[in-house]
Amino acid sequence: MKQLWAPWRMEFIKKSHLKKKSGCIFCDLPKKGPTAKTLVLYKGENAFVILNRYPYSNGHLMVVPNRHTNDFTKLKAAEHREMGELVGKCIEILKIEMKAQGYNVGMNLGDVAGAGIKEHLHYHVVPRWKGDTNFMPIMAGARVLPEALDASYHKLKKYFK
Repeated sequence: MKQLWAPWRMEFIKKSHLKKKSGCIFCDLPKKGPTAKTLVLYKGENAFVILNRYPYSNGHLMVVPNRHTNDFTKLKAAEHREMGELVGKCIEILKIEMKAQGYNVGMNLGDVAGAGIKEHLHYHVVPRWKGDTNFMPIMAGARVLPEALDASYHKLKKYFK
């Protein structure tokens, strides 16, 4: 039997039961700037783009407002505008670089909606391909990602300047 190697998932599983650190990861990471370590690809005036550390698929990006908020109705017009533009840019880049054929774009607001980081809202931009899901998520509870996260970062970083 072949083995599925997805070491980044174990990190998430092990940390999920631990008490969360004080502070906000989406407030802290951009302060360090766009780097392969932080996975921040771009930081704008009102929002930034980051690779999801625990992706649903290769190239799974998130667009996050710089300002800490979990209330979509409290976003300022400039934040909406920049986040919308960045979502569009992410889609363009994923189509070119990852050859994505479709996308899931959206937010999970609150616990019951499935938000992993409920304190700081963010868009998910998940690239999709025909046949990109199979028996693995159903039978094994695992997803197959053909590319390492650092490889995805370096592939996409050149588009965010």
